[in-house]
Amino acid sequence: MAAPLLQAQIDINAPVSRVWELVSDLGNMPRWSPQCRLMKPLGGMRQGARTVNVNRRGMLFWPTTSRITELVPEKKLAFRVNENGTVWSYELQPTEAGTRLVETRHAENGVKPISNTLVNSFMGGVPSFEQELIEGMNSSLARIKAAASAHVATSRRIHAAAHVTTSRRI
Repeated sequence: MAAPLLQAQIDINAPVSRVWELVSDLGNMPRWSPQCRLMKPLGGMRQGARTVNVNRRGMLFWPTTSRITELVPEKKLAFRVNENGTVWSYELQPTEAGTRLVETRHAENGVKPISNTLVNSFMGGVPSFEQELIEGMNSSLARIKAAASAHVATSRRIHAAAHVTTSRRI
């Protein structure tokens, strides 16, 4: 039986607006997630939009679809995976140093029986698969942090270089 809640979080030294840019561009999901190979919103990025997804684990590929259930700019993005009924969310909270990003997989009502059967038959059972999901969440968050931090560092270098150039002209 699926755990009702899987969750990971990370603090990122970047503004919420930058982290939101990265998280809300679902085309980036394969850059972050070790399991996701494609996530494509149909009809634009909006609450209620459907997505077509492809996941991979080793040599095993499987398609899924989802629906964006919450879209609150710079605060929360959530989508329900139709095949298993789980809801995945990203929540952003401002901190003194930047942003806390929380990734959650909600299964408070369990998952569809077919999902448990497939996970038990092809993915080593629910407990080991869920451990893999948590590891994947931590990996995803670390990748998002690296991308956000690299952008912030580059922006600071550009700003500093512009300031030096401006100072020399004066």
